[in-house]
Formats: sequence, C-alpha cells, structure tokens
Amino acid sequence: MVIEFAPLEDELGDVLDKAMRHACCTEQSLADRSGVSAEKIHDAIDYRYELTPDELRRLAAALRLNESGLLALAQNRYPLPEISGLPFCLYPLRTPHGIGVANAYIVTECGQSSGILFDTGSDHAHIERVWPKRISKLDAIFITHAETEHTGGLAGLRRAFDSVPVFFPQGICLSDTNACWAGAGGSLAIGEGARLRFGAFEVRAINTPGHAEAHNSYIVSVPAIPDSTQLLVSGDLLFAGSAGRGYFCAQSFSESLRRLFGELPAKTVVAPGHGPLTTLGNERKNNPFSC
Repeated sequence: MVIEFAPLEDELGDVLDKAMRHACCTEQSLADRSGVSAEKIHDAIDYRYELTPDELRRLAAALRLNESGLLALAQNRYPLPEISGLPFCLYPLRTPHGIGVANAYIVTECGQSSGILFDTGSDHAHIERVWPKRISKLDAIFITHAETEHTGGLAGLRRAFDSVPVFFPQGICLSDTNACWAGAGGSLAIGEGARLRFGAFEVRAINTPGHAEAHNSYIVSVPAIPDSTQLLVSGDLLFAGSAGRGYFCAQSFSESLRRLFGELPAKTVVAPGHGPLTTLGNERKNNPFSC
C-alpha cells in the first residue's frame, strides 16, 4: 500500500541549471560547446523555453545528460512508474516548502500503529496536518541531512514521541532549542554501512555527500523476505526526473549519484526528498543525470 501524489520537483530549466553547476560551466561556455546561443540557454534557465529538439540534443551531449530524459521533460512527458511490490506500507507526508513541497515518509507493517519516520517535514504543525491517524507510535526517526524543510518538524516530534531515538548523518549537529543533543535521549550519528533492526525492518545507511557534506540515504528492507523490493530514501540526492544540487561539492554529488545508479537493484523504490516516488530502474533509463 502506497498513498502517493506529487508533481515533479524540477522543470527543464532547473535541470539545465543544475547540470551546468555540476559541470562547472557558464552560459557562454555551454553555448560555445553546444552551438546553442547563450541567450536561449539563459531563457531556458529562466523557464522561457524556445529550444528545438536538435538544440536539446546538443545541450544534452555538451552536459553529458540523458538525451531522452531531457526531451521528455521538455515535452512535459516524463514517465513515472507504477509503484508496487513493497513488503510494507509507506506513507509519504508532504509539507509546504517555498512554492513546492518537502517529503517525509513513514514505513510501517500494514495494519500496525507504529512505524519508522524518515525526515520530519518543514514544520511540526504542517506534519501534524498530514499525519496518518493510524500511526500513534514511532520506533525511530532518521534524518537524511540538516536542512529546515527536512528537519523543521523534529523538535515538535521529539516532544510528541518522548522516547523516540533519532539517527542522523555523522558530521552534523542537530539542535533542539539551540542545544546540541547528539547522543542524548537515544540520538545517534550514524555513517556508512550502519544497520539497525526494528521488528521486521532493517535500515541501512549509505553515506551520500554532495548536496550537503553530511548526507545519508537509507535503504529499508525486510530481511525475512530476501528477494522483496526495498525502499531507498534518497533525501536531496536523487529525484524523479532530476537530482539535487551539489551545494557542498559537485564532484562528490556526482559520485554519490553514480553509486546509487550502479549498486542498487532496478526494482528499488525511490522515496526522494521532493517530488513523486519512482524506481531506480525508471531513473536509470530516463533521468537526465543517469549518464
């Protein structure tokens, strides 16, 4: 069971802007490499699209982007897969962030009242509005990275679920009333390869820096069902039809992205920090950043 609806996080202009950042190139240098005018590139980044299919192909080649995915975005036809096969229930919780939304997720055994929460939304009041009535207990909270839209509801959730342990990437200090509480009340920084069990679930941490210096993605599986579909909570690394920005380090970001594409099964369901659910196989085939 998946409760799901969300638009794509990015448009064509966003993808071009991010790709230029990752490639460390300017509008003029991209124009020189692609043969597309700097003015057209500037207009596209500003969401004014007058690019022909041939120009899009040249931009894709110059930026090493997946050509078919870029064309699909330009035509508002980016494909999204049907989400199925997870051996547990998944609740996407969407809270306002700017003109879009930020995602948090609850993983739970279907029919049960407890679950595991990934990220905490932009504000506790917002997360309360979308909280599933069935879930009255949390076994753990996992944080992908320390940005307000993913941690804004944390303090309120810690008050509401007094003894819940919180796990977050090594290298950050989450704060509660301006006091660092790492290690307090069951809170723990975890890094690459950490595995934690909660009933039927195993959560494995993957260190995926780039968007932020301290950024984890999490793989949720049910070890008792070895071949079952697993869930990847990707934070701000991988989105349906796009990827995050390499604010901390563009090279590290690209390496983290390639790692996900290279290591995980195609049927893995991807739960991103923004936008709709997708699968790794769909993104390998269609995502502009999959090259």
